Amino acid sequence: MAQIIECVPNFSEGNNIDIIKQITNEIEAVEHVKLLDVDPGKATNRTVVTFVGPPEQVCEAAFMSIRKASQLIDMSKHKGEHPRFGATDVCPLVPVAGISMDETVAFARKLGERVGNELGIPVYNYEFAALEEKRRNLANCRSGEYEGLADKLTQPEWKPDFGPAEFNPTVAKTGATAIGARNFLIAYNINLNTTSTRRANALAFDIREKGRVKREGGRLTGKIITDKNGNKVYEPGMLKCVKGIGWYIEEYGIAQLSFNLTDITVTSMHQVFEAACERARARGMRVTGSELVGMVPLQAMLDAGKYFLKKQQRSTGISDDEIIKIAVKSLGLDDLAPFNPKKKIIEYLMEDTAHKSLTNLNLQDFAEETASESPAPGGGSISAYMGTLGAALGTMVANLSAHKRGWDHRWEAFSKWAEKGKQYHNELLKMVDEDTRAFNAIMDAFAMPKSTENEKKARIEAIDHATRYAIEVPLKVMRLCYESMEVMKTMAEIGNPNSITDAGVGALAACAGVKGAYLNVKINAKDYSDKNFVAKVLKEGAELENAAVNAEKHIIDMVERNADISKSNI
Repeated sequence: MAQIIECVPNFSEGNNIDIIKQITNEIEAVEHVKLLDVDPGKATNRTVVTFVGPPEQVCEAAFMSIRKASQLIDMSKHKGEHPRFGATDVCPLVPVAGISMDETVAFARKLGERVGNELGIPVYNYEFAALEEKRRNLANCRSGEYEGLADKLTQPEWKPDFGPAEFNPTVAKTGATAIGARNFLIAYNINLNTTSTRRANALAFDIREKGRVKREGGRLTGKIITDKNGNKVYEPGMLKCVKGIGWYIEEYGIAQLSFNLTDITVTSMHQVFEAACERARARGMRVTGSELVGMVPLQAMLDAGKYFLKKQQRSTGISDDEIIKIAVKSLGLDDLAPFNPKKKIIEYLMEDTAHKSLTNLNLQDFAEETASESPAPGGGSISAYMGTLGAALGTMVANLSAHKRGWDHRWEAFSKWAEKGKQYHNELLKMVDEDTRAFNAIMDAFAMPKSTENEKKARIEAIDHATRYAIEVPLKVMRLCYESMEVMKTMAEIGNPNSITDAGVGALAACAGVKGAYLNVKINAKDYSDKNFVAKVLKEGAELENAAVNAEKHIIDMVERNADISKSNI
């Protein structure tokens, strides 16, 4: 899975559209970064920008936008209702897909160091990127705001993590910046069959982490309980990392629960939805659906879909599209307006539609592209696709077995096999395009100039690098195809007997994928310079081919025996 992070910088300018546009132009100029949202606020004099992409490129876009903001925004003249202490006030990085929080923290700290050193801006790392506990809380880092920054920089305990610890003329203009790493925040509204804001608020207080104000005797009209410092005491709600209120939406004529899910690794959308359904019933109301404000990571939708599939005792080893469809219907995300996954799921927004993907072609177009005079896709991509179809057949038998009448007690075991088969299917499908890219990289290397000694050397190195990758890709296809045969073997043994031949065909396709990919390994290894690497690869390839042939024979023998094909009169 490709690594994707989100960046949500807040710039201290919400009125001058020209300045805002110059800042966002810097972001859009970075390749592979997608600008998702620009939200200026006049009263706060602040603009929240959201963009996503691969980590290195996102950090580059963040740096360029911070630099531009430091050039265009003068904090000595800034006024606004929102707390702030810098031209780029905060700049959090958020892991979205294929990347851990620890890795995101490393990128945040590296960005902070670059901003401090190259731009001369004091930087405080906060949230997960904080270097000490008291700096974890953004409010602590920003205490005193811009007006108190000159004094703050003189205090040893508030020396910036990066950049100058003095209020020099540059800092007087730029202020300071808080750069951090945090979890993804989802703005999520739940629709109710009531128009009462008070009733909706009661539900929100039941659920949100903060809960409700504690009163004497537990009565709604009882005296509010306070602590020794005079602060209100709260009864905690049901769910951690959830903020929420109830409100009435005139546009829809209904009341909603409006939640911010501040850490979906702690509390997910479907957990909030289920809690709302439970509490609504207890209070004589009903949840009619829900609404996502902004974007959502793919995994959050898949988690929701799988949760509801498991409640139905259905296999979760189905396509992502089907899982998302279940999530949308179960959460009622299309209650108020159509829900378009392509516009709401971050990973789908990031898809490179300009790139011609073989796997996006229909069957006829894929066959015709293969048959054309173009050398790619060739045998390598077709081997990967044969393996894809083999794994898909094994997955199909597992799904049919999970749904078979009378086998309800076995659905979970078959669902796990279906998920395993789906993983092989997904990985092999990626290799269809990867093999073609590997081939094209070799062609590009051979096309490099060779007029000078330096050009010749660079060309040889590029050919060598591309050739090695063109060996590694089909070798990976071999491994995936062979490993996927475990699913077909198990389904031939214990799966739905009406589909046993499908498991057999899957094994044939997977073995063909192994053999075909091995041909590509051998032809690409023929002229590769590292002979030790070649010997190691050819040895592994021969072992994989032999193992796949034996596995295929075992599975087909089992299919023939269990399906009585050998005795058929047809």
